[in-house]
Amino acid sequence: MLRMCGWEVCIKAPRRAKCVICVAPHTSNWDFILGLAAYRSLGRTANFLMKESWFFWPLKYILRHYGGIPVKSGRKGGGSLTEQIVADFKNRDYMNLAVTPEGTRSRQPEWHTGFLRIAYESKVPVQRGLIDFRRKKIVIDGEYVPTGDMEKDMKSIKAFYSGCEDAARYPDKFAM
Repeated sequence: MLRMCGWEVCIKAPRRAKCVICVAPHTSNWDFILGLAAYRSLGRTANFLMKESWFFWPLKYILRHYGGIPVKSGRKGGGSLTEQIVADFKNRDYMNLAVTPEGTRSRQPEWHTGFLRIAYESKVPVQRGLIDFRRKKIVIDGEYVPTGDMEKDMKSIKAFYSGCEDAARYPDKFAM
């Protein structure tokens, strides 16, 4: 279906039982739909974080079926989201977690480091994903093994996305 719509899927990163997939830029809900379709087209499944408010009947059953993990707003009384996800990695045999480091579809120059902390503490690689609307290409290319030095790790991850500002569905909403 993606091919019929002119999209190319180029996933070079190895199939892993456990990994974090950093997906950027994230400026549209289409990012989620296209990314999920591309990953599943290769017989792979991924988990993703989504606002708990999206998990209402009957949509919650569909989102959970496709790997959705509801995230409470503010996380009050629920502990750290990072700790919860690290525990999920430890308790599951398979978990490919797709995360958008911007955390929002709005312009966000400061990327969240939670995905790096999750990967580091779970001892899993970060695969770098890009949904390029201009070229109609969905890419997961290469891996990065976090060192625990968040500044160094983020610099390395962002280097992959350098020059991809025009790839976003809405380029004015993407910032590095």
